[in-house]
Amino acid sequence: MEFIKALLNTDKSKENIIITIVSGGNINSKIILSDNEIIYSNNDKINWEPIIQAIPKNKKSQLISLNDEKIYIEFLRKANNVVICGAGHISIPIIKMCKLLDLPVTVIDDRITFTDNAVRAGADNVICEAFEKALDRIEGDNGTYFIIVTRGHRYDQICLQKIIEKENAYIGMIGSRSRVRKVLDYIEEQGISREKLNKVYTPIGLSIGAETPAEIAVAIMAQVIEVKNKERGSGNYSEDILNAIMNENTRDIPKAQVTIVSRRGSAPREVGTKMIVLKDGTMIGTIGGGCVEANLRLAAFQSIENNKCQLIQADMTGSEAEDDGMVCGGIVEIYVEPLL
Repeated sequence: MEFIKALLNTDKSKENIIITIVSGGNINSKIILSDNEIIYSNNDKINWEPIIQAIPKNKKSQLISLNDEKIYIEFLRKANNVVICGAGHISIPIIKMCKLLDLPVTVIDDRITFTDNAVRAGADNVICEAFEKALDRIEGDNGTYFIIVTRGHRYDQICLQKIIEKENAYIGMIGSRSRVRKVLDYIEEQGISREKLNKVYTPIGLSIGAETPAEIAVAIMAQVIEVKNKERGSGNYSEDILNAIMNENTRDIPKAQVTIVSRRGSAPREVGTKMIVLKDGTMIGTIGGGCVEANLRLAAFQSIENNKCQLIQADMTGSEAEDDGMVCGGIVEIYVEPLL
């Protein structure tokens, strides 16, 4: 588990990339690259420099081919999470959509009746406190999406002033163009650079003619999804996956990691999605369910038994996928590696 230990010790403030050879004679050779410096390698005989030079500029996790080998480039990020400032009528459908999208969501409001509504809607974390104090407790990182929708816009400026200096993946603030301009101008006068302020998505949401709270929530979440999928690599080791690997109850159980390394079409999970299969049959995480996942479970057992990695192509366009009720019709490549 030296790789996992090195992964856990990476400096999260740096750009961290995992490079894994997933086919050919050097299969499962891998490095961790942190700000272009190799901090872990399980095969020092390989000249990694040509592979490093081939890292995609778009910073999205993906499978590349080089010298007859397939190589998975995985850009690491912290897990995505959404922070909503305000627990009013727009926030409730946003919370529900976050749950559908497997996005952990924190809601802040200083009114207990409204925070109770957020709890009932399914928010993972609810803070009933003054916005300024609550935001002092939230650090923000490159996976945090801030949504500012306070009542009557009364606290939007306070929230933005607190959030703008935090690391983030997205900041969106509701309001008319004229009002937003006044807020941004005021904050600039307080010493915040216009360059930072220009990165705020405002008026918030995609322009779809939204009118009702639910429609506005759809527009906001559509924009969050657009930003998430456009600007971030999708590689990620979730807390559940790391616990399955390192937890004392499962650490010594032979297991395999299953990772989607490429996707064509509308497959149900994105590149970088991971699942752990234990030798006893337990599965942690999912790569989409159905017959494909069942077949990969068998492949994982085989990898555990033989201590060999596999690169498998799964076709979700056929009748088996239809029988499972999948509306997706994509083709994915999946890398199965034993973790013994």
